[in-house]
Amino acid sequence: MKTILAAYSGTLKGTGSGILSALQDLSVAFWPCRSKMEKHLQLLSVLQWVITFLVLGAACTVLLIYMFCTDCWLISAIYTAWLIVDWNTPKQGKTSKMSIWETLSKLIGQGAVLIKTHDLLPSRNYIFGYHPHGIFCFGAFCNFGTEATGFSKKFPGIKPSLATLAGNFRLPVLRDYLMSGGICPVNRNSIDYLLSCSGTGNAVVIVVGGAAESLQCVPGKNSVTLKNRKGFVRLALQKGSDLVPVYSFGENDSYKQVIFEEGTLWRCIQKKLQKILGFAPCLFHGCGLFFGNSWGIAPYCKPITTIG
Repeated sequence: MKTILAAYSGTLKGTGSGILSALQDLSVAFWPCRSKMEKHLQLLSVLQWVITFLVLGAACTVLLIYMFCTDCWLISAIYTAWLIVDWNTPKQGKTSKMSIWETLSKLIGQGAVLIKTHDLLPSRNYIFGYHPHGIFCFGAFCNFGTEATGFSKKFPGIKPSLATLAGNFRLPVLRDYLMSGGICPVNRNSIDYLLSCSGTGNAVVIVVGGAAESLQCVPGKNSVTLKNRKGFVRLALQKGSDLVPVYSFGENDSYKQVIFEEGTLWRCIQKKLQKILGFAPCLFHGCGLFFGNSWGIAPYCKPITTIG
């Protein structure tokens, strides 16, 4: 208000200061600049990815069951029928990336960098062994599930398919969300299809350590789970595919996790649930939405450098 009054009085006095310039100054004061808007959009994009993995599958399952008991039962019935018909599609590795990911990937992957160390021939198929798992595999998703770091330009002719827990594809809506990003289940059928029945130039990205590796996720520490996890090597030999080691530095810095000592009750509970559910229930936290020193589910703003 003071700005407007000052401009108005300036106009009356003939100083040349106009109402228009005053309104522009006022809009700058109340409306965030472009850089701040981009940061807000980046945060929202990352949060939708995090919240989706945390609650979307369970929430949509409950909602689908609830809708069967309401007047909207027909919607649930149609979706369930389609779900039954389309049930085996993810197992066959048949996914397609929607254009919306082109926008979201640029926002989600702002802090991700992909460094190429060797050219890959489009006439071959590949298995990428990715480490570490981290909490949400941000590096794997940004680099191989999206075009945030320009994978197709750095590796022309190679089509990456990020493989994730097969149980995620049993949950309604979440399975469609993942398939829209070109993500496939990490099972024998889908990998066989991609490496044997889909021509050449395919790269299946497997997070080798899986849920067990996420339990060792600590900022500043690199711990790899590889013992008794050599099935991907045998698969590469059977399919005649090349192995490509991939490592993301900074993946473990996105969140802070409470690590329970081996042999403790809580550690035993984590491992037991991991065997039952297929994923490890980690006790972690990031930063808050409005204050960087507060706790929240937003990841810490740390760069992730992936080398492959």
